[in-house]
Amino acid sequence: MHAFAALLDSLIYTRGRNAKLKLVADYLLATPDPDRGWAMAALTGDLDLPGVKPAQIRALIEERVDPVLFRMSRDYVGDTAETVALLWPAPVVPAEPEPLSLAQAVERLRHLSRSDAPAALAAMLDRLDAEERFALLKMATGGLRIGLSARLAKTALANAFGIDVDELEELWHGLDPPYATLFEWVEGRAERPTAVDTPIFRPFMLAHGLEDARVDLNDYAAEWKWDGIRVQIVHVAGQTRLYSRTGDDVTGAFPDVAAAFAEAGAVDGELLVKGEVQGGEAASFNALQQRLGRKTVSAKMLAEYPAFVRLYDILVDGTEDLRALPWTERRRRLEAFVPRLDPERFDISAVIEADDFTHLEAIRAGARDAAIEGVMLKRRDSPYVGGRRAGLWYKWKRDPLTADCVMMYAQRGSGRRSSYYSDYTFGCWTDDGELLPVGKAYSGITDEELRILDKFVRNHTLNRFGPVREVEKTLVLEIAFDSIHASTRHKSGVAMRFPRIARIRTDKPANEADQLATLKRLVT
Repeated sequence: MHAFAALLDSLIYTRGRNAKLKLVADYLLATPDPDRGWAMAALTGDLDLPGVKPAQIRALIEERVDPVLFRMSRDYVGDTAETVALLWPAPVVPAEPEPLSLAQAVERLRHLSRSDAPAALAAMLDRLDAEERFALLKMATGGLRIGLSARLAKTALANAFGIDVDELEELWHGLDPPYATLFEWVEGRAERPTAVDTPIFRPFMLAHGLEDARVDLNDYAAEWKWDGIRVQIVHVAGQTRLYSRTGDDVTGAFPDVAAAFAEAGAVDGELLVKGEVQGGEAASFNALQQRLGRKTVSAKMLAEYPAFVRLYDILVDGTEDLRALPWTERRRRLEAFVPRLDPERFDISAVIEADDFTHLEAIRAGARDAAIEGVMLKRRDSPYVGGRRAGLWYKWKRDPLTADCVMMYAQRGSGRRSSYYSDYTFGCWTDDGELLPVGKAYSGITDEELRILDKFVRNHTLNRFGPVREVEKTLVLEIAFDSIHASTRHKSGVAMRFPRIARIRTDKPANEADQLATLKRLVT
């Protein structure tokens, strides 16, 4: 456990990508099985310890220290695992002297029920130092937040053993932690693992932002960029899986889509929900959110939010891998593939017909459909390659909407922002002069602007509610957002999509901020 704890501590304080890659690679080369396998599972989000819940950890610490002290400390530190690790008292009876390995901790916790896990976890915490306790708690709750993505962790493994990261990515979802067969292969002790009968994930092809460039439509095809979630659907040997862009298996949340896809192959598309208002066309992202993040979905939800996939590309047809073909040929194959699918669950994203780029600009400018996020530009001769490759695909998002809103509440951030009030709730005025919250944002500002806003919060606090502060309603923030939708979950009746802070409007009085009615007129 000590080596894993040292790795996490180093990753938290290391900024550079290459430096992070080296830290993980060095750890994997120096650490024996199965510890390094469980470490990779934790770093990639593939470690599930269902018996351990954050509420149990809070209960454990509040049995051992003053609950008020813990809550005040948690508010100041901004991270439960770090707070508990530092406050955890030394046991009355000295703990076992032998060190606790990562594999021992995982194997013990992963087989325990929710009722038995707290006692086992407490016994482990008694045996560890503060750094090791932090690592154990982070791992147990699945919230590492150490500035390392799953893809970067896999890249580090690939670099350590001299293999291609895309090849590793394709094998990953056919293997289970602690990945013994994988490490045997990369170290030359066994043949490459195969996943012939497994619906494996293949890395998505991604796009660069177009920014101010222009392209020739003789070389590029244009499609709408739909506002859902990008998914890959794979069917092989009677099994169907849906994967998100990060490679997470989301089949459980969309069993209706999985059940309708029975053609051998792999396709890439946008997962959407049908909307009643638009006559069965795609509804807003707000509707799709009702089904995201669920392991199981009720019959009522399946009926109220019917999902479908608008297909962009085809990667595999039957057993034939098509990724090396140019986009034009893959498009022809996709058009031949789609009619074999259930039309209630699958359709194809149409190519936008435009005479030239200027014409395309005009078409894009007029698009305010609830489910349209912008335009995709795909080079006609491009193969399907994982990751972002310069010059092949571009995303051209529609211009954001903006509104002037008044800051109402602020909350401490997490990680490197835990010392600042960096999460802001803002509102707009009703016709009766009441200020109602319309959104929350924490991105879009520079470090200098963060310090300005943090100082405002501290100097203009009206009330405190745990980690949240209510502030004087005097500061206006210009908020940029992609779209806005009706919402019964919010008192204001609206929900913003991707709100971020565009600028601080110190020049504008709070009573001149936007009216809620203005936002409601933008609802799609």
